[in-house]
Amino acid sequence: MTPEQLTGKSEQHLQACLVDTKTFLIHPQVAQDFLALKQAAHQAGFQLQIASGFRNFQQQLAIWNLKFSGERPLLDSQSRPLDASNMPEQEKVLAILRWSALPGASRHHWGTDFDVYDRNALPANESLRLEPWEYQSGHQAHFSAWLTKHLSQFGFFLPYQRDRGGVSVEPWHISHHLVATQCLNQMSPDIILQALADESIAGKNTIHKMCHTIYTQFVINIEQSGA
Repeated sequence: MTPEQLTGKSEQHLQACLVDTKTFLIHPQVAQDFLALKQAAHQAGFQLQIASGFRNFQQQLAIWNLKFSGERPLLDSQSRPLDASNMPEQEKVLAILRWSALPGASRHHWGTDFDVYDRNALPANESLRLEPWEYQSGHQAHFSAWLTKHLSQFGFFLPYQRDRGGVSVEPWHISHHLVATQCLNQMSPDIILQALADESIAGKNTIHKMCHTIYTQFVINIEQSGA
């Protein structure tokens, strides 16, 4: 893939795929496996839906800047709000990265990764929060157990299945092992920095200084078990 495709600045590597009534951009080598996973989930009694799929660079940039400015909350590893008003920039960057990827470095740029949930299990009049408790002991727990057991049969795995000191545990985030691994192997700190070069991203100087740490702790530091 080109650097633009890897960093979410191009969508040319993706195809439109209808999932229930919504259309998502998915990598063409991933779509068939995802639909097969969805069908298997349906047969098991789950209504697997995508909460978030492909996100382009600008969407990820907007999330980043809103969190950096305090317009969206920063959370600790237990999903508790942090007071970022007097937080040093380096600490703020690390706090954001626990739950949100650096623009240009998100796995959601590739069309290989999806945040999924069981629509049937979502309580009436309640919104999905994408917090670990929902999948560990809450309304998504049964679905999460099934997902963990069967994902690999369809070529997927959970890159954030446990806390490795980088991204927080995300039991909802599934990734296509073959294609996402190919994408990750093409990534580098230089590609990410080049994507950020002409962008108005909050904390830019700090990000540049921390680039190696960000790459090793939050980009390539993933779980491979079950893949």
